[in-house]
Amino acid sequence: MAVPHASILPASAPLKDAGTDPIPGTGPYMIASYDPNKLMKIVRNPHFKEWSKEAQPAGYPDEIDYEFGLTDEAAVTAVENGQADWMFDPPPSDRLAELGTKYAAQVTVHPLTAMWYAPMNTNLAPFNDIRVRQAVNFAIDRAAIVKLFGGSNLAQPACQILPPGFPSFAAYCSFTANPGEKWSAPDMDKAKQLVAESGTAGQEVTIITEDTTVSKAIGVYLQDVLNQLGYKTSVKPISQNIQFTYIQNTNNKVQISISQWFQDYPAPSNFLQVLFSCASFTPGSDASVNISGFCDKSIDASMDEAEAATIADPAKGATLWTAIDKAVTDKAPVAVLFTPKRVDVISSRLKNFTFSPQFYWIVSQSWVE
Repeated sequence: MAVPHASILPASAPLKDAGTDPIPGTGPYMIASYDPNKLMKIVRNPHFKEWSKEAQPAGYPDEIDYEFGLTDEAAVTAVENGQADWMFDPPPSDRLAELGTKYAAQVTVHPLTAMWYAPMNTNLAPFNDIRVRQAVNFAIDRAAIVKLFGGSNLAQPACQILPPGFPSFAAYCSFTANPGEKWSAPDMDKAKQLVAESGTAGQEVTIITEDTTVSKAIGVYLQDVLNQLGYKTSVKPISQNIQFTYIQNTNNKVQISISQWFQDYPAPSNFLQVLFSCASFTPGSDASVNISGFCDKSIDASMDEAEAATIADPAKGATLWTAIDKAVTDKAPVAVLFTPKRVDVISSRLKNFTFSPQFYWIVSQSWVE
């Protein structure tokens, strides 16, 4: 109950995407209007009564306007100038020095149980060959990608599914110059050997990224890596409003993309079972979070066993999830790039900024002066 992954809805709520029509809720706020290309306006819910300040407190602001459409560069400037109070996207790396000096009092940094990763479509060439997926993992210089994100203060290289500090995490990296507990350096020779064995060099590959500075930069870097491996690679940035649903739908024939996953709740299944089980792959759906289309019956059976053991024998369950993390990592349906930290930039007039590891900024508990 402390970390809900679902919300109670009216029985009349549709079983399909409600689009821009808000569904009634029970919290202190309600959506007054929503235009996904411009603005979501949130106002006080006149039917809400605070029954417990600890459980669900009333909010401070009377209205919350969530504007869409600015580039991340423009959003940083808007917050610095007091034209906006917060930005959702990570600030571009070329603004971090400025934020850490002139605006340091308006910046907070928090570790996240999350990952940035590159899903590879296991059902489309060339990534339907495990050797190609493993080659990509070996070839990536994760330290270079960390620099694109803003440096070691904001991210750390990673090559396994579960993030550090998470239940069942045991440091593991098989795709590095010196396989062991941590990523050390790329192994381009090994990567090129695997591609040669696959016979797929020369094929065309398109990388789908979000149209944000960081995502595009990582996409361009991966383009260079894939070109070095012998592929003819292009990058296609699309609006972040639709990129996540676009890369999930098999009808769009996405070969490889840049994505992120943040915990919904602190359990290994939230990464491993949600992202890589056969049941999480739904062809033709915008909500198929198993973006790589990975389905391994043996690993699926292990996940079911681990899920049951987590309740009956937690210690056994934790051990099983550790083994599953290694098994999925070795099959390489994705290339895990790094685990990020959250950088929040707020305006000078925003007060009582409160960060939650589960929900991040608790908007309702802030106010402006």
